[in-house]
Amino acid sequence: MYLTRRQFIAASATFSALFALPFGRSLSLTGTAQAQTVSSVELMQAGPLGDIVVGRDDAPVTIIEYASMTCGHCATFHNTTYPELKKKYIDTGKVKYILREFPLDALAAAGFMLARCAGNDKYHAMIEMLFAKQKEWVTQNPIPPLQALAQQAGFTKDSFEACLKDQKILEGIEAVRTHGAEKLGVNSTPTFFINGKLFRGTLTIEELDKQLQPLLKS
Repeated sequence: MYLTRRQFIAASATFSALFALPFGRSLSLTGTAQAQTVSSVELMQAGPLGDIVVGRDDAPVTIIEYASMTCGHCATFHNTTYPELKKKYIDTGKVKYILREFPLDALAAAGFMLARCAGNDKYHAMIEMLFAKQKEWVTQNPIPPLQALAQQAGFTKDSFEACLKDQKILEGIEAVRTHGAEKLGVNSTPTFFINGKLFRGTLTIEELDKQLQPLLKS
């Protein structure tokens, strides 16, 4: 089931009802590598909105994560592992990191839309805030807390509502999700590709160490 524009152009009460409708699921798997080969061309193909890269372009290792904003395991990764990954590998020029949108429900898509509307320079800050505060806005009535968080990032009521009606951004996010599912075999979140090698489920920093160290030595 895919998202449609009409899910985002109704009033707040309708938003709340729509955001309660799941159309995917998150799996509680550990970070295990899969014997799957994907095309490097397909893997490095950015969506219509472009990739927002963290780290040096010439870093020897590229990590691509497919995540959903309402995924509890994704929040765990971003709240616990990602800060260590950034400090140890991204900030030191060893890893280039790319987050790609794979919303498993309409509310997750809304979170990604707001991050895109915030602008490239604020995209990851918005993502990290929404993951850190996930329990506050992933509720049966998500609009008030989500709007309050967006206002902390500089949104007004009007810009918040306008963002969730932006067809171009919605279609761009959906294109990334569709490409990931159809071309790369992504079917749960989080899913990682480390230099093309597929991992499903949350990764700890210790598990990342085991994968990254050999790549950095080679």
